[in-house]
Amino acid sequence: MPDTVKARNARLEARVPSEQKDFFQHAATLAGQTLSEFVIESTQKAAAKVVQEHELIRLSREEQIAFVSALLSPSEPGARLRQAAESYRRKSGL
Repeated sequence: MPDTVKARNARLEARVPSEQKDFFQHAATLAGQTLSEFVIESTQKAAAKVVQEHELIRLSREEQIAFVSALLSPSEPGARLRQAAESYRRKSGL
């Protein structure tokens, strides 16, 4: 279902100083939007940016190559890792 057709069944409220509301209203008018449209669109963009910054990993070309190389040719486990694996096997009965 397109975004414009989805039912609006949740409410969001915020208390702001009147000067800030006037500023938002001015920006909305300049953008040719209602205040609600402007606030929703601006908040959606800001939220998408925050989520992307926290959920997306960006690697340089060199980092990509190093990552894939490590996956395809992992180094041998060190003594501490082997000891931890053996301890886990003993404790879990494997």
